[in-house]
Amino acid sequence: MAKKTIRTIPQDRTLMPVQDPAERARNFAEVALGYELDAALNESERCLLCPEANCVPACPVAIDIPGFIEKISKRDFRGAYDVVADANLLPAICGRVCPQEDQCEGVCPVGDTLEPVAIGRLERWIGDMAIAEGWANLPYTEPNGFKVGVVGSGPAGMACAADMAKAGCDVTIYEALHRPGGVLRYGIPDFRLPNEVIDAEYANLTRLGVKIECSTLVGRLFTIEQMIDEMGYDAVFIGTGAGSPQFMGIPGENLIGVLSANEFLTRCNLMHAGEFPNYDTPLHLGGRVAIIGAGNTAMDAMRVALRLGADKVHCVYRRTRAESPARVEEIDHAEEEGIEFHWLTAPVEILDDGEGNARGMRCLAMELGEPDASGRPRPVPIEGSEFEFEADTIIYAIGTNANPILGQTSDLKLNEWGYIEADDTLATSMAGVFAGGDIVTGAATVILAMGAGRKAARSMKAYLGIRDSETVYRPAQSGSDGKIFGIDAEERNFTRIRAA
Repeated sequence: MAKKTIRTIPQDRTLMPVQDPAERARNFAEVALGYELDAALNESERCLLCPEANCVPACPVAIDIPGFIEKISKRDFRGAYDVVADANLLPAICGRVCPQEDQCEGVCPVGDTLEPVAIGRLERWIGDMAIAEGWANLPYTEPNGFKVGVVGSGPAGMACAADMAKAGCDVTIYEALHRPGGVLRYGIPDFRLPNEVIDAEYANLTRLGVKIECSTLVGRLFTIEQMIDEMGYDAVFIGTGAGSPQFMGIPGENLIGVLSANEFLTRCNLMHAGEFPNYDTPLHLGGRVAIIGAGNTAMDAMRVALRLGADKVHCVYRRTRAESPARVEEIDHAEEEGIEFHWLTAPVEILDDGEGNARGMRCLAMELGEPDASGRPRPVPIEGSEFEFEADTIIYAIGTNANPILGQTSDLKLNEWGYIEADDTLATSMAGVFAGGDIVTGAATVILAMGAGRKAARSMKAYLGIRDSETVYRPAQSGSDGKIFGIDAEERNFTRIRAA
């Protein structure tokens, strides 16, 4: 077979079919419709199959991207799924919500001349095929006697649980909400990530033998210390995310009609607010809705509000479109659906209607100054630019903080912002307890959280003395014969004792 070059591959990126904007703005069906077979085969031909592919190390879970794309091009679809699933148990989810343009696709050499290979769309396609065909990549595992607890069923917890189950551990996930999935379930609406996709891919966890206990709030029903000391867990992973909402601290934030995007999206995605009165979760949005912020969560909140019947939905953001942290595709979809964007606009006060309800905001026009710590131009108020902005509901989507419950109920060391401190191996200050994802780093992406979960699993296996087939070379030995008091250094551990 002749070697591919940039001149011999299909020159145009294969388009993703989508719902018509006027139609989709009135329903919660998925916006992006996915590739058909011919489209997937055409796009797979655009991959140069680089021998030292930049995209693999750019993927937080290190999927063999050229490997699975080559199998698609050869019509070995089950083989393509096996390659992906070896590193990622959630291809249909990650193919939909991961920011591939900043990761694998961002370093694709095809993108130096043409548009990069649509890696995310191909991952979604093979993930959807696996769901339709009932495929699952389930290795044989021999129980090793270790009991592992995972706190949080989001992407980090799921990835850690899967790897520990594959290693032969007895794994139980504890989820505070009544359905598993974490931010995938409560934070991302159906039109971007359908619940049936979450259900199908999470079913693979239970096939691995992982148990999921919902409606179980760790830190209230029992503590991390109790998991280790009384409940018999040999190791615990904390992947609770960072779901505590963040506000600006301006006057009027306690008025009726002011809420966080987390609360808004949870009510809609998990508690069926859009189906009121069939479900007792009222929202009372009113006709004019303003969302403060311009990240992916803000885009989700705006587009949900539109689908729930708001007459006008506004995005208010203190920087410009170029500095928005949202995916370009999400901004494009929001604009197509009729969302009105107000760039370089910053609220300074929420206005009261005299009866305790929000009636709008007092805002300032901004201009961009020198870069701040994030590397983006700092927004600077324009003197004398104050104006009022009418809104019945105001939704904050400016970031999240760590949930304080675990920090309040355990002796885990926290940093100054309340996130759990973990070292390079993701070990916490408590022996046998590891943490990763947003609860350590602050809000990030689904795939980064999954990468943290897998990294923590590797560390947990080393801590427990489990031989890891992914580790080819033995670590340096501690003593001259590699033994400490006659025990192989790789197998050493300790036993907890409780002083009388």
